[in-house]
Amino acid sequence: VPTKSVKKKILIVEDEELLSEMYRQIFEGEGFRVVKAATGQEALLVAANEKPDFVLLDILMPEENGMYFLEQRQLNPDIATIPVVAFSNFEDPHIKKSAFRLGAKDYLIKTNYTPQEVVHKVKQYIS
Repeated sequence: VPTKSVKKKILIVEDEELLSEMYRQIFEGEGFRVVKAATGQEALLVAANEKPDFVLLDILMPEENGMYFLEQRQLNPDIATIPVVAFSNFEDPHIKKSAFRLGAKDYLIKTNYTPQEVVHKVKQYIS
């Protein structure tokens, strides 16, 4: 009996509901299971509960931002190893450097990528 392939689960952390929903639809269309969060704090809770295979992380958010998520993620061994790609329109070399230092695999500038290119990038990290 062939085993059914388990869908990879992705956590999309994005405070703009329109973007969040668009990416959810695109990733689900590519066969992913999607969970969402709108703040860094919510993302930590969702990551701990859902154990996603991957996190697509917005950096600029109200309340706790993406950098907060990256910092806190390192303190929790259950989620510290989940691959994260930072995803922002905020192009600051210091923030970018910090994101990499805190374990982000990549730092994508939203306006430089189509949604399909983002999906392609994510697939490279969780194949």
